[in-house]
Amino acid sequence: MYELTPFFIALLLSTGLLAGIINVMAGGGSNLTVPALMALGMPADVANATNRVGVFLQGVVGLRGFHVRGRLDTEDSKDILLPMFIGGAVGAACASFLPNTLLKPILLITMISLAVIMLVRPGIVVPGPDEQPYTVKQRPKARWGLFLTGVYGGFVQAGVGFLLIAAVAGALRYDLVKANAYKLLGTLAFTSISLVIFVSRGQVAWVPGMVLAVGTMIGAQLGVHLAINVSQRTMKWFLLIMTVAASAAAIWL
Repeated sequence: MYELTPFFIALLLSTGLLAGIINVMAGGGSNLTVPALMALGMPADVANATNRVGVFLQGVVGLRGFHVRGRLDTEDSKDILLPMFIGGAVGAACASFLPNTLLKPILLITMISLAVIMLVRPGIVVPGPDEQPYTVKQRPKARWGLFLTGVYGGFVQAGVGFLLIAAVAGALRYDLVKANAYKLLGTLAFTSISLVIFVSRGQVAWVPGMVLAVGTMIGAQLGVHLAINVSQRTMKWFLLIMTVAASAAAIWL
């Protein structure tokens, strides 16, 4: 049974703050927050479910930040969200009954592959400055990538931001700022259905979840400001660094 001492409150707030910034600008923040929740004594399934509270509220704050600054193109939102939402429902249902370790090899292979691609052929993931984005109708095969990303995100949150960026920036050729905005929109979609399933099974610890969420929401506000004001080159290197860090986390955590 977990005990929410002042030390753990500070731990959740600080890791939530850092994770909020990281998740808005790239991804991988759950590699910090899930272990922090488990340090309280939570089982892996409860920590995985509780982490979604902070992810959901961080997504609301971050998405609003991108929207009010005109960096969220809503024209293609429905076609992007639908396959991710369906995938999220499938993944969350699996996560509620199956151990998270089943997806660890998939996460590891995906993260390492993405890091190698960004080093060797970055244009596959990061579009050039003059490229125009495609709609899902123009590239219908992108639906499969979005669906599988939703399945993974519904199953286990850690690392899903990288997959969303690869699906939106890589397949649909959005720049990294707009790809990050769509990433938050997609995360919000499948996290909402995940939370419904986890709450219905009594797997969410609300008090530590809300403490963590305070940190992630503050971090999300800072992350939006940084994502919009830094250069695409800086964003690309930050994404690469976080991808490598997530690969290391997938190996050791």
